[in-house]
Amino acid sequence: MAAASTSGASSSSALSNSLTLDPAIRTWVLVPISLAMFLIGVIRHHASRLLATGPRKVELKAVRESQAVMRASRLRMNHAWISREASFRMRRAFFNDKKEGVLQQKVKNNNPQAQMMSDPSMMQDMMMKNMSMIIPQSLTFMWVSFFFSGFVMAKAPFPLTQKFRVMLQRGIDISGSLDVTYVSSLSWYFMNMFGMRGLFTLTLGEGNAIDDTALMQQQMEQAGAGMDKANAFVMERENLELIEARDGMVYEKAEERAAKVLKRALRAR
Repeated sequence: MAAASTSGASSSSALSNSLTLDPAIRTWVLVPISLAMFLIGVIRHHASRLLATGPRKVELKAVRESQAVMRASRLRMNHAWISREASFRMRRAFFNDKKEGVLQQKVKNNNPQAQMMSDPSMMQDMMMKNMSMIIPQSLTFMWVSFFFSGFVMAKAPFPLTQKFRVMLQRGIDISGSLDVTYVSSLSWYFMNMFGMRGLFTLTLGEGNAIDDTALMQQQMEQAGAGMDKANAFVMERENLELIEARDGMVYEKAEERAAKVLKRALRAR
């Protein structure tokens, strides 16, 4: 009797965790959400192209100064891989030479806030990009929450751990007793919002207006253009002077070490 009751409880729990999804959910919930997200992305792309003010002019001197800081930083981090002392000293002299060194030149710092106030188009362009991203996402989220709230619309074909429950079952009140592999409509919306980058790249091309990586790269370039270049020059110059370049730091006795490794490999055979 105890064994029968245990088996009955396990079967009832298994039945409670399994659901039979209506095929109409695929037609009236899954496909409309995915199609709407794709069409909104295409509209955002073309609207951003129409509202764009054109490529912004960047001073060549500012770009050279930012690139000089990056090159000096790479030399500082990878100096150990230079086999000869003279090679490192030649590169360090290119940056730190007292007469013609790149990092010895006087630079002026550009205040990004003052530059934005002097050029209103920069602030307008930034506001347009933010609005073209925030407004469609807010309207789509309200649309999905109002019309498709509470739908269980898909199931993952492979087992998942409990850590995925919060990500896959948003907006479902019975998520504690439901199998973690089921996906809610709200979670499907977020998966489409963050997972359509490859589809947009295929249809709209590389560097499209809704590519988050391009936006991050542009923000990094703006941050580099507004950095304190005078202090960055001083820091990189001092860091390069503190490095003691030793001839053959990495490749010292490399032949002996290679011979030992080869002997070990031959003995292992």
